Amino acid sequence: MDAPVVPAPALPAPVLPAPVQPGPDHRAPGTRLVARALLLGDRIDTAGLERSDALSATPLAFRSGNGVVALFRYGAAVLVGLTPLEEDEVLRGLEPRIAKPFADREEEAVAIVIEPERDEQVPPGGPITLRALSPERLLVIADALAKSVALARDEHEVASVFDDIEPYARRLAEAGRAPGARRSILRVIGNALLVQHRVSGRVAVEEKPDVLWDRPDLERLYARLEDEYELKERAGALSAKIGVIGDTATALTDLIHTERSLRLEAIIVALIVVEVLVTFYQLAMGKP
Repeated sequence: MDAPVVPAPALPAPVLPAPVQPGPDHRAPGTRLVARALLLGDRIDTAGLERSDALSATPLAFRSGNGVVALFRYGAAVLVGLTPLEEDEVLRGLEPRIAKPFADREEEAVAIVIEPERDEQVPPGGPITLRALSPERLLVIADALAKSVALARDEHEVASVFDDIEPYARRLAEAGRAPGARRSILRVIGNALLVQHRVSGRVAVEEKPDVLWDRPDLERLYARLEDEYELKERAGALSAKIGVIGDTATALTDLIHTERSLRLEAIIVALIVVEVLVTFYQLAMGKP
C-alpha cells in the first residue's frame, strides 16, 4: 500500500524591503527639479548649524528631505529639489539667524534635468542639463545662483544712489555752485559711502567655489554658469559704478569744504575791514 503523500510545508511569503526614496544625488534619468536662490538679508549666521552629515562647510550645505540646502554667509540661501512646504519650513527655521532681513527678496530659479547620456549644458533660460546630481555639481550651481541674487541686490542699491546723486550733479552743472543745502548733500554723500562699503564687501564674485579645488573637472560647468548669469560682466560694471559713486562723493565733499573755506575767508576779511574802519574812526576822532 502506497504511503500517504504529505504536502510540503508552505514557504513563508518573502519579506520585501520597504521602498527607498531616491536621495538628492540618486535621481532617475529624466528627473527634473528646481534650484531656487533667495537673498534673505545682509548676513546669515551659520554658527551652530554644522552637522556631521554636511555636504560642505563653506558654504554650509546639507540634505533636507529629498533635496539640498546651501547657506551663504552673505545672506543667500539656495534650495534644490525641495517642495514648497519644505522650503517654507527651512526659511522659517532660518529667520532668527538672518541679520537685517530684506522685505523684498531677490530670487533666482532654474530647472535642472538629469540626462546621463548628454553633455552637461547651461542653455540660456535653462534648464541646466547634468549627467548626475552629485553634491559637488549642486554646490557649483548653488554658488553661481547665490552670486547672481547678491549682484541683483547690489545693482538695485547702486542704481538708487545714482538716482539720488543725479539731481545734484545736474544742478551743479547748470548753476555752477553747490546744489542744495549742505545737510541734504551730506545725507547723499553718507548714503553713497554706505552703499559703496556694503557692496564692496558683500561677496567676492570673481572667486571660484572651493569645491573646484577638489573637482577641477567641474570647471567647465562653472564657466558655463558664469557666462549664463554674466557674473564677471555684472561685477565689472558694478565696480565701475561704485568708483563713480566714490568720485562723486569726493567731489561733493570737496565742494562743501571749498564753500566753507570761502565763507571763513569772507568772515575774516569782513572782520579785518571792520577793524580798519574802527581804527580810522578812532584816528579821526583824535583818540589814540
